[in-house]
Amino acid sequence: MELTSALAWLTTCLLLTLTSSTDPQSLISRRNLLGNGLGSTPPMGWSSWNYFNCKIDEATIKQTADALVSTGLAKLGYKYVNIDDCWAESSRDDKGALVPKRTTFPSGIKVLADYVHSKGLKLGIYSDAGFYTCSKEQPGSLGHEEQDAQTFASWGIDFLKYDNCNNDGSRPTLRYPVMTRALMKTKRPIFFNLCEWGDMHPALWGYTVGNSWRTTNDISDTWESMVSRADQNEVYADFARPGGWNDPDMLEVGNGGMTKNEYIVHFSIWAISKSPLVIGCDVRNISKETMEIIANKEVIAVNQDKLGVQAKKVRMEGDWEVWAGPLTHDRIAVLLLNRGAWLTSITAHWEDIGIAPATTFKARDLWKHKTLKPRFTGNLTDSVEAHACKMFILSPVY
Repeated sequence: MELTSALAWLTTCLLLTLTSSTDPQSLISRRNLLGNGLGSTPPMGWSSWNYFNCKIDEATIKQTADALVSTGLAKLGYKYVNIDDCWAESSRDDKGALVPKRTTFPSGIKVLADYVHSKGLKLGIYSDAGFYTCSKEQPGSLGHEEQDAQTFASWGIDFLKYDNCNNDGSRPTLRYPVMTRALMKTKRPIFFNLCEWGDMHPALWGYTVGNSWRTTNDISDTWESMVSRADQNEVYADFARPGGWNDPDMLEVGNGGMTKNEYIVHFSIWAISKSPLVIGCDVRNISKETMEIIANKEVIAVNQDKLGVQAKKVRMEGDWEVWAGPLTHDRIAVLLLNRGAWLTSITAHWEDIGIAPATTFKARDLWKHKTLKPRFTGNLTDSVEAHACKMFILSPVY
């Protein structure tokens, strides 16, 4: 069975699993389960987990919000300030509500949300579709979905990352829609990120349930981890679209485990793949080199292009790959990727990209910020260093 046929078959099976009835009207209602109007382009922001893990407090979150504004990152679109695991007390209160940890969030989440909103930003929070979160330091939301959703809404939360640890063994396709309905009942638009790790291929059913869905296990700050997550995510390219995005996990750019060229590859693939651009480093002490990468307006524009089509690998030979995807105004984003250890020449052929060989394009190099002088017909060739990439926008010459 071809991959596309297999995925279509699996989609049907999972939709039938998701609904308690095979009645067409029931399926239609499930397709309309999530209607918050969010995610027309992939979300951009920051999350605490990759750098801070459980060592978070309200001062860190406020300082990060300040830094997003002072560095200019907020103006580039990095709007979400997301608190990950370990923000809550280990027990609920006597009414069953989640309680912010008194030692680290003494002012409460509502006050913190008000502060973040005053900066023109949005606040995100974390919970879990299980009895406990992944750290086991705080309760999950399983069995408390409506109460927790109402709590989050009352605090002014704008984004919910919903993890998959310590659950009852039931399918994510049953547990996650419960929170979707609960969030919708609050009447507050809350971006819903399904952190299900690709367990049951959430790309195939996630669009009805969330605004983005993890297609992979957690990323780590290494080249091997990063490119493997990109590979896993690319398989589901056809399922990404405005309102619902494939998520290969947060950015490691700036955390020190990769070279500058490798981080450029990381950011470029995430951008062309229409992945959420969620910074995972300490933006309060961000380096010039990291800023040059995550603040590249031209690469961000590819990610935020309104057409919302995820790029795919269109050619692979040995250690090199060509990725391509359409953009608005008949443009095409192209990535030449060298995964090998030596400088190599890579050619993007028009026929691989799916355009007529006789079509002429001008090419804009997004990392050198210049339009190449020659016009290109039939193909584009460039030399790419080891563990590096070149990224272009092709614009037709009429």
